[in-house]
Amino acid sequence: MTHHRSNHLHVEDHKGQLMDRTVPNTGSEEIELYIRTYYSLLRTTADIQIRTMEEVHANMNSSLHLNARASEPDMSAFIYSSLRLPPCILDVDRVVLGQSEEVFVQKGIGDIRTWRLVLANARRRRTYYDGEGSMACFIASRSDIDDLLPILTAFQIEWNKLHRLLSSDQMRTFLSQFRGKEDLLILASGAGLKLDDLEQLQRVWDDQFWTFLSAIAKREKRFSIRLLAGSLNDYRRATLLWWENVEDLCRCSLNRPVYFVSSNNHSFANLISGYALQVESDLVDFVQESQQADLLEEWQAIQARNVPSSKENFLYYLLKKYLAMEEHAALDKARLRNEEEGGIQRIPGGHSFDIELQVIELAKIRFDQIDPRISRENLELLSASDAVILNIDYPLGMSAYLILTQLATRVKEIRGVYIMGKSAVLNGVIGDVLIPSVVHDEHSKNTYLFQNCFSAKDVASDLTYGTVLDNQKAVSVRGTFLQTPRYMDVFYREGYTDIEMEAGPYLSAIYELFRPKRHPENEIITLYGLPFDLGILHYASDTPLSKGKNLGAGSLSYYGMDPTYASSLAILRRIFHLELSSLRQGEPPP
Repeated sequence: MTHHRSNHLHVEDHKGQLMDRTVPNTGSEEIELYIRTYYSLLRTTADIQIRTMEEVHANMNSSLHLNARASEPDMSAFIYSSLRLPPCILDVDRVVLGQSEEVFVQKGIGDIRTWRLVLANARRRRTYYDGEGSMACFIASRSDIDDLLPILTAFQIEWNKLHRLLSSDQMRTFLSQFRGKEDLLILASGAGLKLDDLEQLQRVWDDQFWTFLSAIAKREKRFSIRLLAGSLNDYRRATLLWWENVEDLCRCSLNRPVYFVSSNNHSFANLISGYALQVESDLVDFVQESQQADLLEEWQAIQARNVPSSKENFLYYLLKKYLAMEEHAALDKARLRNEEEGGIQRIPGGHSFDIELQVIELAKIRFDQIDPRISRENLELLSASDAVILNIDYPLGMSAYLILTQLATRVKEIRGVYIMGKSAVLNGVIGDVLIPSVVHDEHSKNTYLFQNCFSAKDVASDLTYGTVLDNQKAVSVRGTFLQTPRYMDVFYREGYTDIEMEAGPYLSAIYELFRPKRHPENEIITLYGLPFDLGILHYASDTPLSKGKNLGAGSLSYYGMDPTYASSLAILRRIFHLELSSLRQGEPPP
C-alpha cells in the first residue's frame, strides 16, 4: 500500500517574496521494502541468488515492469533491460560488483584487466567478462546498485518467461537454424508474441538476435551476484582514485578557475572543435554511399531548406557513425589531434569507474573553427583567460555528489556549475527541454529552491522539434525501476513533472560548497546568493504517463541531438559571456 502526504510551507524566494512550496512524501512501502531487501542481502560475503529478489521486485509494481507477475512476457521491460546490459549477458551466471581494480584483487576475484572489456548499448558502466560466466562491474556509488539490481532481476524474470515459451523441442529446432528476418512472423505466431516486439528486440540484439533466442530456449537464467565492498568510504576512495588519475594525466594545472559541466562526451567537443564541419565533404560522401535512405533524405531536405533541422547537428551525428567504422580509424586519430590542438584533452576513467573528463582550456580554443552558433564578438579576448571547462560524462545518481565534492577541493575556484542530462517528463513530449527552479531529492529528502541561470529564451532559438519549459519542478529519483504509477502520481499532483537522477545529488554537493556543514535531510533549502553561476537543463527522453515511445525501446537517435545541442549551446554561450565579463572587469561577475 502506498501512502502519501505533503508538507505545505511558506518560504521566501530570492526577491524576498513569499512562495507556497510543497514537500511531497510518497511513503511507498513497496519501494522501500525492495531497497531494504537487496541491501540486507548484499551485506553477506557470499554470492546471493537474484531469484530471492524476484518476489519483492514484482510486488513493487514498477512503472518499467508493470507486468512482472503476468505469465506472458513483458517485452518492454525485457528490451529496456537488454539495452542496459552487455551482449555477454547471454552467457553470464555470476555478477561481481566493486569500486576499483584493487578491490577485485583484494577480495580474491583477481586482475580483471585480463578479462574482456564489454559494453552495453544504453548504459555506460565499466564492465569486464572472463569468458567463463562471470561479469565484473565497477560501481561509483550506491546509485549503481539501485540501477543494476532491478535491471538484472527484470531481465531474469522475462528471460525465464520467454524460456517457457521457446523451450519445446519443435521451437528449439526452429531457432537452432538461425533463421532470417522473414521467419519473424512464424516465430511470433508459434510463440504467441507480438511481431513488433520481436522486431524491436531484433534491433537491440542485431546479428545476435537468433543466437540469443536459441540460448533462451535452451536454459533458464539463474544469476548470482556479490557486492565486494559497499561502504561510503569505499565509494569515496574510488572517487579519489578517479581524480588522482585525472591529475596524473592532465597536461595543464587544474589549480585555476573552473566552469564545471556535467553533460556528455561529444557535444562540447563537437561544438568547440568544429571538426565535423571541417570534414563535411567526407561525411556527405558517406551518407550518399550508405544504405540509410532516411538519413540521405534528411540531408537532401536540409540542403534544400525544406526542413528546419540544423546542418551542424546532422554532421555531428554522421561523424559518430562514420568514426565507428573500423576503416575510418585513422580519421578518428586525426579528430583527437584536432581537439587537442584546440585546447580539448580527454581523460579516461582510469583504475576505478568509467567516467570520462574533458579539460577545455579557454585560452587555447581556436575560435575561427568553432560551431558558428556559439561565435560572437570579442571571443579572441579569451586567449588571456586562465579558466578551464571541466566537462564530465554525466554520472549516475549519487556519484554526482561524490565527484563534485571531491573536485571542488582540488581546484582554485568554481565560477559556474552546469548540469545537463536526460529526464522523463510528465507534461511534455520527447525532445522538449525542461528548466527547473525547484528540485526534490529522493536521496536526502530535501527540496532545493534555486535561481536557474537559464530561461526559455536561452534555448528556444536552437530547438527545432521540441518546446522549452522553464519554471519547472524536478524530482531526483533513486533509480529508473524504483518508481511506480502511484509514486509518480503523487509528484504529478504536486506539480513535479521532470523526473531524473542527478540534479538532487549535485545540489546537495553545492550546498556544501558554500555552507559550513554537511547538507541536512528532509528540509526545504534555498540556494540563492551562490558565489558562482548555477544552471540545470534536462531534455526529455521518456514520457512514462503517456505509454508512448520511450528510451526503453530505443534511443533518441538523430532527432535526440536537437535538444542535446540546444542545451549545450546555451551553456557554452553562458560560459563565454561570464568569462568575457570577468576579463573586462578583472574579477568574476556576481
